[in-house]
Amino acid sequence: MNDISVKGKNAIMQAIDERDTELQELSLKIHSNPETSFQEYKAMNWLVEPLEKSGFSIERGLANLETSFRATWEGQKGGPTIAILAEYDALAGLGHGCGHNIIGTAAVGAALALKDAHPNLKGKIIVIGTPAEEEGGGKILMVEHGIFDDVDVAMMCHPHGKTMVLRGGLACVDVTFKFYGKAAHASASPEKGISALDAVIHTFVAVNSLRQFFKDDVRIHGIITKGGEATNVVPAYCEAEFLLRAENVESLHVVREKVCAAARYSTEAVGARLEISEGLIYAERNNNKALASIFKKNLEELGELVSDPPEKGGIGSSDIGNVGQVTATIHPYIKITNTAATHTPEFVEAAASEYGMSGLNKAAKALAMTAYDICLNPAKLQEIRNEFDEWKKNKDAKLSKIIRKGI
Repeated sequence: MNDISVKGKNAIMQAIDERDTELQELSLKIHSNPETSFQEYKAMNWLVEPLEKSGFSIERGLANLETSFRATWEGQKGGPTIAILAEYDALAGLGHGCGHNIIGTAAVGAALALKDAHPNLKGKIIVIGTPAEEEGGGKILMVEHGIFDDVDVAMMCHPHGKTMVLRGGLACVDVTFKFYGKAAHASASPEKGISALDAVIHTFVAVNSLRQFFKDDVRIHGIITKGGEATNVVPAYCEAEFLLRAENVESLHVVREKVCAAARYSTEAVGARLEISEGLIYAERNNNKALASIFKKNLEELGELVSDPPEKGGIGSSDIGNVGQVTATIHPYIKITNTAATHTPEFVEAAASEYGMSGLNKAAKALAMTAYDICLNPAKLQEIRNEFDEWKKNKDAKLSKIIRKGI
């Protein structure tokens, strides 16, 4: 690094350390008041407040989502547009078991530090508040409304049990099956009934029989959300929800077709009727390697040991994948625990721990330092954009081939 870069990053780190107490208090306040998808009114307002106070231009309700926001600040004109993404929804019944209180606060802290340390920075810094990552796909709706169309680079940082920069993500979709049978007395006149629950059970058996014929990356999770009202009544209505995952959207299409067919045939076998509804499709993750390399170097400058992602398995899904389809994107991880896994009560504790607050500090610094690198060095930005453009060209060519084949 040259002297300008060193001094610039030192100024960023100092700016974040000066706000460390403020950022911790913000993160812990969100943690203590968990709000689920599309209900994150308190968290949104708490995150917006320091940005507005610092002179960022604030827009709320993007893409018709009441709990979304965009906070914009531009130093000097002519630089890149960099989006730092904030998540802040919690898990139903669990709270912040995925550490989104840290994600949202780190994004705000990074943006504030850039403005504090470099008021004449050549570039536009945007904090985009993206609700409903856990369930609902807020980023997907925002992508569909063009919120990321003018963004050169998008990034965020997720708490985890390891610090990583290139961990992947599976494409996924949730499917709800509604089974309609016919009620009857289960003992006196069972022949008059049609069991919606039998259709559910046969569906689970049929889906399980498919598993051996799917690729290793496919994941299918299902629960029965309604299984009847009483044991002595033939269930007239039952419901089950499935979450389907695959390596990419194209492979997910195949999985969806087979699972839905299994449900249809299982329903027909008992004489019931089936309705199918699907959620938004979360795309697979497209990590920009050039951008990830910059982020990794900044993490290492902060003393973080960066681990390689698992070669096989060990990944979930996120609507950040849809952002990665339209602009250069990364979704790195910062370590905040030695033992706890995400989506557990133990991770809820980790997200409010001293270790978690240290991770928050480092995440904010790495985000801000990476944005600073890109604004300072147009060649790095060009490398990032060239990689994305090449990926997009290959992706479009592959999709065109699939369409021609009729898949």
